[in-house]
Amino acid sequence: MKTTFVEYAVSKPESGPYGIACGKDGALWFTEQKGNRIGRITDGGEMSSFEVPTPQAGVMSIISDVRGDIWFTEYHANRIGKLQANGSLKEYTLPGANAAPFGIAEGPDGAVWFTEMNAGKIGKITSSGEITEYELPDAKAYPSFITQGPDGALWFSENQGNKIGRITTAGEITEYDIPTPQSGPVGLACGPDGAIWFVEIMGNKIGKMTPGGAITEYDIPTPNARPHAIAPGIRGDFWFTEWAGNKIGRITIDGKITEYAIPTAKAEPHGIAVSAGGDVWFAEECDRIGRLMVAE
Repeated sequence: MKTTFVEYAVSKPESGPYGIACGKDGALWFTEQKGNRIGRITDGGEMSSFEVPTPQAGVMSIISDVRGDIWFTEYHANRIGKLQANGSLKEYTLPGANAAPFGIAEGPDGAVWFTEMNAGKIGKITSSGEITEYELPDAKAYPSFITQGPDGALWFSENQGNKIGRITTAGEITEYDIPTPQSGPVGLACGPDGAIWFVEIMGNKIGKMTPGGAITEYDIPTPNARPHAIAPGIRGDFWFTEWAGNKIGRITIDGKITEYAIPTAKAEPHGIAVSAGGDVWFAEECDRIGRLMVAE
């Protein structure tokens, strides 16, 4: 497998790219946590951005739904944002104060689901802006990332609860303990094998959980790599960011890990996404968007 790194500088300094997602328009969309903008980059490297109305909103995770609308979490502003194809940007305030919305995913019910870190809740919002919230058994579980599973449910990580949670579209919650104590699970994704794959930022491992709840863990070769986000590739594999290791990692479904050093030192990679062509895109807090071009 041949790999080549390309990095694109964000036009405005102190932007702090954080989350990134593939859009239905073929471009990559990303959050500028420090710049308070939503950015867009084409396959050719052309960038544009959209200002978030609320100052210092703390834009974090981002997705593109089936309609092509861009949804994102506003961690500090306690809101969910929506950017439509026509450039219209709306913000929806959560019912409770200081809920700290973080992870976001589209559900099989057409709603957009999100985690509320400080509130210890899972929320959902319809296309019309109606919000429903579900309380977790542990209010201090610190739910982080969320993804749609293969079973029609949503799966999420509990960063402080040391669990992987599952919530049905009806709001029924099940939790599974992670074997490694204080592993700090964050990013997670659904795999072609029907399992949920997740990263352990403190455990320095990649975890895999079957739909039945059986968990297998794989050690990351680089010590204290602090893995952050993970995304499925197009070859039956997964790609993940190593925030402290300054690397992009790849893991196959049989647990083999390969790491690729990012050219820029202290790039602080966070969000990651894989395009339809197989290129790995990631957000670097050092004001760059990274791209690992992959060829057989």
